[in-house]
Amino acid sequence: MNRAQASKVAFCPKLENGADVSVTPNRVPSLVLTFAFFSAVLFLRTHALPAQRSGSAASPRQQDTAKAASADRMLLTTDEWSRLDRAVDRGLRFIAKSQDADGSYPTLLEAQPGVTSLCVMALLARGHQPGKGPYGAQLDRAIDYVLDMQDSSSGAIMPRRSLETMNLAAHYSHGISGVMLAEVYGMTGATRHGRIRTAIEKALGYTRKAQLRPKRNPAERGGWRYIHVRPVDADLSVTSWQLMFLRAARNAEFNVPGEWVSDAMGYVHRSFDVNERAFVYALSGERRYSTRGMVGAGIVCLALGGEHQSETAMMASDWILQSSFERYNQTRIPEDRYHYGAFYCSQAMFQLGGNYWQRFFPPLLKVLADAQHADGSWDAESGDDDSKFGTAYTTSLAVRALAAPYQILPIYQR
Repeated sequence: MNRAQASKVAFCPKLENGADVSVTPNRVPSLVLTFAFFSAVLFLRTHALPAQRSGSAASPRQQDTAKAASADRMLLTTDEWSRLDRAVDRGLRFIAKSQDADGSYPTLLEAQPGVTSLCVMALLARGHQPGKGPYGAQLDRAIDYVLDMQDSSSGAIMPRRSLETMNLAAHYSHGISGVMLAEVYGMTGATRHGRIRTAIEKALGYTRKAQLRPKRNPAERGGWRYIHVRPVDADLSVTSWQLMFLRAARNAEFNVPGEWVSDAMGYVHRSFDVNERAFVYALSGERRYSTRGMVGAGIVCLALGGEHQSETAMMASDWILQSSFERYNQTRIPEDRYHYGAFYCSQAMFQLGGNYWQRFFPPLLKVLADAQHADGSWDAESGDDDSKFGTAYTTSLAVRALAAPYQILPIYQR
């Protein structure tokens, strides 16, 4: 079994005829062991494997490990790896210094705890763990902050007033926080581990309830949208985070029925515009437009559904290659967020690999490394809509975009 196959077995239980093949969590999942395995692979990336002694044949496992390490080293040149490590580590130092006393990271209240969860996952993506190492205590405080933000009755992970207001970021916060909690579920101590388990179970219930909210357009069935904003009842941006939460929870061996995932995947497929050869933000009227973020999100969603090399994914990836990121923080249309798009497209092109990756990532690495400030941060998002979320938000997204080659977070592994 090679590394990619092992990852799928460990983290991506298959849907067989729509049946639920996951199990209810009754033990600490295998994330810690898998995390350690991929940390070892990262070590092998920069260290040559010992030569075999004359006359001794390598075992199949040694051969697979050697191939995996060789493939990792070929993702970038030695100079590119060095530049990547420097940019990511500087970005993480900025994120660490930005944390507030309550464990959160600075942004608008309406964007909490989503931005805090993005900062946590940026640290995790470099191999840092809760309770360990230079950022262990900060990760613990951030995780506790996110847990404290959950509404105990509904299970929603968002500012409490979001359930009654027009907070457009609320379902983003819920989905992003759900992904983060599922990713750290197997990395924490017993007390926090039990609290995370309860939070994820409640959050899954809220996610499904929001998915089942009546849709006036039947094509929007299976998707998610803002809490109170209509007439559109689903969009790919909110849906992608909720789907990632479902898959991350399944990976951590929570009980996520296959119907929930297949309903979401149905909406994702309907979001692909065959004429545009790209995914669109929403299926209704003026919101039927493509952005780099949404095209990348669509490809990532396909990968989560096991469609890594589908014709749809290839067409969407060709669209991305024609939509350059080489003008830093510049947008194609007002709805096209640079850092958000860079994050999603980096994950998407890593899933495709090969020529797609080689044409996309080295130029992005150069642009982001050149644009990084001396303190490790990146600019706030251009435009009025997302600039208010601040630099912890954009820095976490930039780090996540750059960290794709590390392959630490299970939900984004190829």
